[in-house]
Amino acid sequence: MKKSPFTDSRILAILKQAENGMPVTELCRQHRMSSAAFYKRRAKYGGMDASLMARMKELERENARLKKMYADAQLRAEVVQEALAKKW
Repeated sequence: MKKSPFTDSRILAILKQAENGMPVTELCRQHRMSSAAFYKRRAKYGGMDASLMARMKELERENARLKKMYADAQLRAEVVQEALAKKW
């Protein structure tokens, strides 16, 4: 997955500028981002501070790790079921 050039603090700074009344088109031009990316980030991170943003990212990483563990366990269970179902 491609890494975003925008850090958490930069995203929060851009959103704070928008809250203070700076036009979105000017913000997007100034920071070289699309308006769709701005609105997507505002929907995801709007109203957060740095600690909440860090906690959310930590939870997303943990969730991804748990999903991978679950998928591996399910795959192993299916293999065992297939092996037990065969007639020897």
